[in-house]
Amino acid sequence: MLFSFLFPNRKVDSMVPGNQTKFAEFILMRFSEKPNQQWPFFGLFLGMYLVTVVGNLLIMLAIGSDSHLHTPMYFFLSNLSFVDIGAVSITVSKMLVSIMTQNKAIPYVDCLVQMSFFMVFAALDNFLLTAMAYDCFVAICHPLHYAVIMTPRLCCLLVLLSWITSFLNSILHSLMVTRLSFCTDHEIQHFFCELTEVLKFSCSDTLINYILLYFISGLLAFLCFTGILFSYNQICPSILKVPSAKGKYKAFSTCVSHLSVVSLFYGTLFGVYLSSSVIHSSWESTVVSAMCAVVTPMLNPFIYTLRNKDIKDALRRLISRAASSQ
Repeated sequence: MLFSFLFPNRKVDSMVPGNQTKFAEFILMRFSEKPNQQWPFFGLFLGMYLVTVVGNLLIMLAIGSDSHLHTPMYFFLSNLSFVDIGAVSITVSKMLVSIMTQNKAIPYVDCLVQMSFFMVFAALDNFLLTAMAYDCFVAICHPLHYAVIMTPRLCCLLVLLSWITSFLNSILHSLMVTRLSFCTDHEIQHFFCELTEVLKFSCSDTLINYILLYFISGLLAFLCFTGILFSYNQICPSILKVPSAKGKYKAFSTCVSHLSVVSLFYGTLFGVYLSSSVIHSSWESTVVSAMCAVVTPMLNPFIYTLRNKDIKDALRRLISRAASSQ
């Protein structure tokens, strides 16, 4: 009875004895089934996709081309920009192709690939934001030892561990999905293949899948969020101890962009999971998920460029070099 409450969508083989089939594709949901409304959505998401890719790509190019930005903070930021490009490309590009071709089907293998890479990029966002919080903590609380602690080797190690952990987590869940069989009804109420949505259509016993999903995801999210809270719990008192107002502003400006991105990331993430328990409309649930999967990566470049003088200066130099070379 407890398992039925925790896993309401779990299915067991005996519940659907004759309803299993070998199939080659899933059906993805659209934001609208009316042809005259699909193209406005296509234009909207194409614009958001291009803004996300171009914005994050410019940040990566600016950081890579400017020696002044070859620091741990901007090293993590360039990786975060790459992850945001990957996350939006793996989800939105398929939806745009679906609207253009008027084909909502996604092959089974493509669905698994999309699901796997989305899990990788979602976990990487979490890890990189935690690493950036640690960088802010060292820069503000231990400024004299910053160069000794935040060495290039440590930064590369943190990013490498983030990638390895994210891939191992994704591979585990993907392998657990491949052992499942699926029912004849496989129309996913989402615009991309997401693990929980895929599990809903399994005719096999998915108890182990749900246990692993909630345990591992909850553990990783708890560890990362706790690490960020601990960092800022040390940062805030350190800033308040700075004697001058100018010094306090300079110390606070070091981490304000990161704090904004963290608030946006976890705010939308918690909003998606809280809304899933109160929203019963599949269309409304898809819109909320789009906020997390599409809008957040799009806003990150604006947050870091609007409040960061170094990034803006680097972008000006990059654009001026590109203009003079023509």
